[in-house]
Amino acid sequence: MSRSRLVPGAEVVAVPGRGLAVRTPAGEFFSVRAGDVDEDALLSLLAGGTAAPLDEGLERVVRAFEEAGYLAEGPSAPEWPAARRNVSILGDPVLTEPLAVHLAALGARPRTTPAVTASGSPPAGVEDLLDGNPSAVVWCLDGPAPDGLWDAADRLPEHGVAWLRCHREGWQAYVEPVAAAPGDVTSAHVRSRRLAATPAHRELAAYWSGPRTSGTPVRLPVPAAALLAALLADDLSRWATGAPDTAGLPARRRLRRVDLRTLTVTEHAVLPVPDVAPTPRKGV
Repeated sequence: MSRSRLVPGAEVVAVPGRGLAVRTPAGEFFSVRAGDVDEDALLSLLAGGTAAPLDEGLERVVRAFEEAGYLAEGPSAPEWPAARRNVSILGDPVLTEPLAVHLAALGARPRTTPAVTASGSPPAGVEDLLDGNPSAVVWCLDGPAPDGLWDAADRLPEHGVAWLRCHREGWQAYVEPVAAAPGDVTSAHVRSRRLAATPAHRELAAYWSGPRTSGTPVRLPVPAAALLAALLADDLSRWATGAPDTAGLPARRRLRRVDLRTLTVTEHAVLPVPDVAPTPRKGV
């Protein structure tokens, strides 16, 4: 057999009096009709061991696991490619610091720039963002993204650089999809889609542009910051290693909204916004 190790999240358990059962990555249980197959040999194979030669019964059961999609070939976690290890992280330290820890643990080489934040900083140009030859740029804001701040960064995919970002609006945070190629979803597309989806588009636009008056400021809790950093790191790791989407919406077409009070994550489909044709000039 070319594949014998269980995919991550799939497990086999011995049920007293009922034989073997598989717990799928989705959390469902299915009985394994192994017949008179040697269970120890089967479990050894599913754990990545070898059993040679395979008899007809054992081969039949392992083949059933493979056809059901519960077996994988090679290591379960692909390594971060060397050509994509340089990752530039900009923004607020409450988010950039845990993100850098996650990325380093996954095999990337993160470089943080805490000086570029949501307030008091002019928009960075493309040349500034490309400094250090990053393969990806991640921008994290502990607040709303001001108008124009991410305009230059939206052009990064045109230069072959992946572009990922998140920001907070009160007790809600938004993790936007990875943009890695021309035609992917940019921050400008997300803003346009969000404005089009709400009847309060004037209020939302005013909220983004500011100024805003608030009472006691929202402090990003440590668990919430860790969750946002983990979501960003997972998205970037999947892009870097080419790992397939496991469930739900495709990563490049997915906007995630995080309730920072309950740590609830909801996914919303988002598509690029087509260019608008210029208005024809009237004849003189």
